[in-house]
Amino acid sequence: MAQGVDELNQRIAACRKCPRLVRWREACAKKPPRRFTGEDYWARPLEGFGDAKARVLIVGLAPAAHGGNRTGRMFTGDRSGDWLYGALYEAGFANQPNSDHRGDGLKLTDCYITAAVHCAPPANKPKRIEFSRCRAYLVEELRLFRNLQVVIVLGKIAFDSFLAAHRDAGAALPKPRPRFGHGAAFQLAGGLRLICSYHPSQQNTFTGKLTRPMFRSVFAAARASLPA
Repeated sequence: MAQGVDELNQRIAACRKCPRLVRWREACAKKPPRRFTGEDYWARPLEGFGDAKARVLIVGLAPAAHGGNRTGRMFTGDRSGDWLYGALYEAGFANQPNSDHRGDGLKLTDCYITAAVHCAPPANKPKRIEFSRCRAYLVEELRLFRNLQVVIVLGKIAFDSFLAAHRDAGAALPKPRPRFGHGAAFQLAGGLRLICSYHPSQQNTFTGKLTRPMFRSVFAAARASLPA
């Protein structure tokens, strides 16, 4: 399984399917904000990150232009990542609460992080065709992670992207179709449990739409769903 995940990530990191996203991710690296001047940007698609034998899969939206696109790791180098890895640490899925750069020693256990789109998009808004082109990678991840028992989606767009990939991977969706809501949970085909969360974006965390107790509860629910 680990070899299959590694091979997939090599293909993801080399992907150039979406010209608009290629231009944007590289332009951000050439003209970074002053606080990041002189840093060597990753400026490529972000690979998934975590445990190749994971029972929990986390699906985000897309990398941030000066977060993951800079550091080369999912949810690393921005405040969304501070929330995510802090919650993972508290729930026992991470060995440390911070994720600063690719060589900081962070390791995930029983958990893997991916995204609906692997390149940073302008204004954090991928186009429909870009979601479609990238979906094959998520479909392949769903097939590779044979131990998977829980999927956590961060935001409505990640929710929709995951359900589309789950269907494309050959699974039947329940009827009526699940509806997104923070903390909502659904049992899917094959015994897979889907848990929904608001995305830990500054738009949600600064306004109080998402609080730390709300966010922690999602990962506590994922932990409780797993056999000891």
